[in-house]
Amino acid sequence: MSKQDLSACVPDGLPLDRQVWNMLDSEFAHLAIGSGDARRIDPAYGPFAAARSLDRECQNALRDLLTGHDDQLWLVEPQVWPAPEGTRVVRSAELVQMVAEADGLSEAAQHPDIVPLDEPDAAEMMALAHATEPGPWESKTHKYGQFFGIRIDGKLVAMAGERMRPSAGYAEVSGVCTYPEYRGRGLARRLIAHVMQAQQQRGEVPYLHSYASNAGAIGLYESLGFRHRRNMFVTILALA
Repeated sequence: MSKQDLSACVPDGLPLDRQVWNMLDSEFAHLAIGSGDARRIDPAYGPFAAARSLDRECQNALRDLLTGHDDQLWLVEPQVWPAPEGTRVVRSAELVQMVAEADGLSEAAQHPDIVPLDEPDAAEMMALAHATEPGPWESKTHKYGQFFGIRIDGKLVAMAGERMRPSAGYAEVSGVCTYPEYRGRGLARRLIAHVMQAQQQRGEVPYLHSYASNAGAIGLYESLGFRHRRNMFVTILALA
């Protein structure tokens, strides 16, 4: 493969264009595994990884981060990432990256049933995430940032929180999920607004991703003040 810096695919070079690489080079560098050519976050937090560029050395370093045939790396980039030699693309999908406009919140941010979640809630959070699949969730995913939940009759039925911070001033809204039998009550809306409010009070710009095909989710995010920034792609790699 000829050398090709990914900056050729990144028109403005903002931190959000290469959020995983920038996160592991700054805010979450202490959780990074790998070299200067390719890095992944501690697998207990999830499968996200990135390479410095598309050149052969970086692609080889990316491949070497895979620990076995059951392991996967998730790359979120401005293009579908080509499989390094010795690997295969398990799946790729188009995403919509959205950024919150100022003053996009509503009264939904205030709700008496919203509670902060922490280590004692970890098992329930994992059960909810695995049942609803808001994205990859591992044993320490809840430690990315602050999560909030809503309980009904003592059961955690919905949650939302934070994941990536590609640089100071940006925070990703993530892990938004609700058990199917509790959907349609506006719980996700309230939780997203609550997370956004906490981020904006810290001076951070909330952003998030949705699968481009999920019109319902995109509509919800737009109603909360998020606007389309650019399309991205998730590429899942595994050993060939």
